[in-house]
Parts: sequence; C-alpha cells; structure tokens
Amino acid sequence: MSYVSQKAKIDKTAVLGRCLVLGRSIVGEYSLIDDYVIIGYPVRKKILSIIKYSSGREILHEIMDKISEGSEIGSNVLIRRGTVIYERVKLGDYVETGHNVLVRENTKIGRGTKIGTGTIIDGNTTIGNGVNIQSGVYIPPMTVIKDNVFLGPFVIITNDRYPPSSRLLGVVIEEGAVIGAGAILLAGVKIGKQAVVGAGATVTRDVDENTVVVGTPARFTSSRQVYELKRRMYQEGRL
Repeated sequence: MSYVSQKAKIDKTAVLGRCLVLGRSIVGEYSLIDDYVIIGYPVRKKILSIIKYSSGREILHEIMDKISEGSEIGSNVLIRRGTVIYERVKLGDYVETGHNVLVRENTKIGRGTKIGTGTIIDGNTTIGNGVNIQSGVYIPPMTVIKDNVFLGPFVIITNDRYPPSSRLLGVVIEEGAVIGAGAILLAGVKIGKQAVVGAGATVTRDVDENTVVVGTPARFTSSRQVYELKRRMYQEGRL
C-alpha cells in the first residue's frame, strides 16, 4: 500500500511506487522512490512511545506520519526497493541506493553518492559528494566520510574501542581515499587524503595521506603513486 503525507512536498516530476512518505518530507524533481521504501521513519524513542500509548485501534502509518519530522530527498535521486530512510536525513541530488539500504536519523549524504545494497548507515553521520559505497558496508554514528571516497564491499567501520562503552569515537576518511573489500576500521582512526587500505586489512591507527597500507594490523607497503601505476598497468592488461 502507498501513503504520502499531506504535509509532504513531492515534485510533480517525481515517480513514487508503493511507498510511505511521512511527515514534512521533500522529494525533488525527477526522483524515483521504488516500492516498499519508507521516507521519514520515526526515531526509536518515538516508535517506543507509540507502543506504550497507542490504543491499538489506530492505523500505524498515520500515527507515524503525525510524529515524523520527515526527510529531504534531492533531485534525480533513485531509492530502490526495500530502503528505509529515517527522519532528519538529507540526501543530495543524484544520490542512488541499492536495495534494502538503511539510513538512520541525522545523516547528510552529498551529491552523486552511491550506496550499495544492504548497506547500513547508522545515523549521525556525514558523507560527502561522489562517494561510492559498495554492498554490505556498515557505517556507525559519528563517522565522517569526505568527497570521492571508495568503500569496497563489506567494509566495517567501528566507533567503540572497548565495547560496549559510553565513549564513542568517530572515524574520519579524508578525500579520495580507497578502502578495500572487507577492511575493518577501528574507532577513532583517521584515513588520510588519497590513502589506500588493502582488502581485509584491520586499521588500528591513523593512515597517512597518499600511502597504501595492508594486513592485520595494517602497515605501510607503498605510496599512492605506486598504487596508481599498478592500477593503470592492471587496466591495460600488463599486470
């Protein structure tokens, strides 16, 4: 079933499937919201209040609409089936998601960023322009990802060095960094500009800009310049 809040602002050129658009959400021009997508899902505290105080005779999506603050979806955005966007999220123009993506509250995602299927962005996160996030990535609260970063499949970012604790430390990934498939970034580390983290590496400390690190724990192996040379040779079939 479809439900679009009377408070929402949907551009006349946007295409909506069987989805829920809650609260004062905005959907920009030429955006496509696929079937079974939810825009503006209320935060946990509000959902718990429904469970506690509801009479049980009200229609759930109408209750959620009343309490949702909505989210902002830019122009030319593609949100695929099964994705849930919480309230207080802002997606820039030309953002694209795979299927079954979760984006929690207080997240800002920049223009042209792509988010792969099954990725979880767990709220209170800033993601820049032109970021490429592959499938199955986990991004916790307090993470900052700058422009043009690449995150390979199943990268795990953490924010707690001694879990479970009350002290959380965000990871910062600077512009143009590449994080290989299955890498793990421990809480509080900073990945420098144009740095490369090899597939499966475990990063326990800061990575300098324009360097390549591999292994567990991750250690320096070469410069970004050497990496780019090898990448070019690989693309040309010479490696």
